[in-house]
Amino acid sequence: MAARVKPMPDVIPSDARPSAVMSLLFPVEDELHLLFIKRTEDGRAHSGQVSFPGGKQDPIDADLKATALREAQEEVGIMPADVDILGELTPLYIPVSNFQVHPFVAFAKEKPVYNINQAEVRYIMEVSIAELFHSERKVMTDVVSPAMPGVIRNVKAYQLSDGTIIWGATAMILSELETILEELF
Repeated sequence: MAARVKPMPDVIPSDARPSAVMSLLFPVEDELHLLFIKRTEDGRAHSGQVSFPGGKQDPIDADLKATALREAQEEVGIMPADVDILGELTPLYIPVSNFQVHPFVAFAKEKPVYNINQAEVRYIMEVSIAELFHSERKVMTDVVSPAMPGVIRNVKAYQLSDGTIIWGATAMILSELETILEELF
């Protein structure tokens, strides 16, 4: 699922900004779901894209796990006490925004109650794992990055039944999560 707007450097820059995202799993009618957000259109590198809740580490964060928890609370209102962090996936460098992203997988026993930060999140999506990881959802498709609006790239992605495209770093994180879940179940 690797799809890059800018090529990956040989070495991750020393000024790469640490950040974290939360891949939140939760049940809906006995079926496991994942939470995604559609970012607002603000002209920045990841504007309008589908992603996991998350963002850059703040000085107040004790660690990157705390960053993932804080960002999920700030963006969609998920309270840290309502989730259990299951573990961390492979960190991922994103050249276009110079973020070193640390993905955390979390579980909530119940479907979350949301309080969406409209300045950062346009809307949320709850997608069943069964739909998301169905073989028909893996496609090659054309995308345009807000960071390079004049360039069309043909990339591997997940395409939901409603046509929503999940690509780039989010798709790479999903691909790793899919492999882990397949091994467990």
